Amino acid sequence: MTKSLPRSDHASCRQGFLSIILHAHLPYVRHPEYDSFFEENWLFEAMTECYLPLIGVLDRLHSDNVDYRLTLSLSPTLMAMLRDDLLQTRYLKHLHSRLELAEKEIIRTRKQPQYQKLARLYRRFFLNALNIYQERYQGDLLGAFKKHQATGKLELITTAATHGFLPLLNVSETAVRNQVNTGIAAFKANFGPAPTGFWLPECGYYPGLETVLADAGIEYFFVDTHGVTDASQQPRHGVYAPIACGNGVAAFARDPESSQQVWSAKEGYPGDFDYREYYSDIGFELDPDYIAPYILDGKTRINTGIKYHRVTGENLPKDIYNPRKALAKAYEHAQDFIDKRQHQIDRLSATMDRPPIIVAPYDAELFGHWWFEGTHWLECVLRLASENANDVQLISCGDYLKQQPPAQIATPAASTWGDQGYSGYWINESNDWIYPLLHKAEQEMEKLARDVRGLTLTPLQTRALNQAARSVLLAQASDWPFILKSGTTVDYANKRITDHLARFNYLHDSIRKNRINERYLTALEIMDNIFPDIDFRDYNLG
Repeated sequence: MTKSLPRSDHASCRQGFLSIILHAHLPYVRHPEYDSFFEENWLFEAMTECYLPLIGVLDRLHSDNVDYRLTLSLSPTLMAMLRDDLLQTRYLKHLHSRLELAEKEIIRTRKQPQYQKLARLYRRFFLNALNIYQERYQGDLLGAFKKHQATGKLELITTAATHGFLPLLNVSETAVRNQVNTGIAAFKANFGPAPTGFWLPECGYYPGLETVLADAGIEYFFVDTHGVTDASQQPRHGVYAPIACGNGVAAFARDPESSQQVWSAKEGYPGDFDYREYYSDIGFELDPDYIAPYILDGKTRINTGIKYHRVTGENLPKDIYNPRKALAKAYEHAQDFIDKRQHQIDRLSATMDRPPIIVAPYDAELFGHWWFEGTHWLECVLRLASENANDVQLISCGDYLKQQPPAQIATPAASTWGDQGYSGYWINESNDWIYPLLHKAEQEMEKLARDVRGLTLTPLQTRALNQAARSVLLAQASDWPFILKSGTTVDYANKRITDHLARFNYLHDSIRKNRINERYLTALEIMDNIFPDIDFRDYNLG
């Protein structure tokens, strides 16, 4: 039973905390064997529309001395791509191409002043991205995040190596440990100290995972709402205080109210009629000959990032986008978000013996990419919450634990934040075929590591074994079964899984037969050059 505080104490305890967590992740897509590759645009679009605008937000907050707190999870695959020389070069080419298109649009729309105004906006937008990327940070976005981490206002954490869906890899604890440990090692290589928090891919948790996290030095992780509400012990404070797993690791749960306001397709802010319409893009709307230099192979229509219309409403012709009105709406929505968090805190603090924490985790790519005004909304939220006029205080989950250690021990329930709340999105009739193959590759990798234990290996054999381990990790990415279920780029997802497994099988057989083709191995190392410090011996944990 929850102990009530005396009335006199309630007045001094009417504050509460808001923790906003952004999870930035993209699958490892890098194809040096081609001059250009469509799926690399996933990274380029996210950089232009999300990561660079987010850095711009952090720079402005820092310049204005705003006392904000924000947590950012960076996946190891994303970190590797942001550091990659080839992708950095290709990104600059992509950005200059977008600038060229914006210039052409200014000319094309010279007799359409409303459209030309937007074309000029996009030219400024791309120029600003180029300035932040090339001039301010010399292509080093991780360095930009590290700069803000050093202020103590941005907490950086990470996730599993290739975002492997851990509940379905758990037929082998070694597989789970290598996903977790390799992810943390990649983070340390980029940022120095190990993270205290960990983002479980897809918030996928199973009982016992906290042991792996504790062994890796992790202090807290996140689960979806029902991960805590359905825990082994009824949580006294619901999702508004962390639970202790009994081994020094705490679990924080997603707040459903703040989630619905942002995520809900029907009720969420991004669906407001004044916001920019994501699916209206000149790459699909203009004459093929005109747009050809800016789409795939001059033939396949793709998003260019130049979009002239607003959401408008269902089944209505799309009205032209009004950026000033959209930004004003984003401020209104930010104020509404803070007001609702204040009401939550007022309600919760009356019955809790500790300040409540409202945990609001989101995919980072929602902000700016899917929801163009999202980074402006986020900046307004951070500014409003940092003002002294309200009792909503921003905090990181790591700092909350220092102030308010968990008072209740329980084991979270198996859960994810996917559709229906469990593993159904990652294992179903569209993708269940991959798991026997993944499990077999993992078993073979572990057996390889055991069988060569104690042997004197040549440098070539060591390279092959390490490359085999990379192939296993890359095949385990949760993105590919997700795409197979969602039906977006199914052919590519199929090819990525089968290619990584085929590379592993080739290397496995070559190692077993001691017939390693160094030229082919070098080609694989060039194509999949992630995790340079990987050690295949980590697969020999028995």
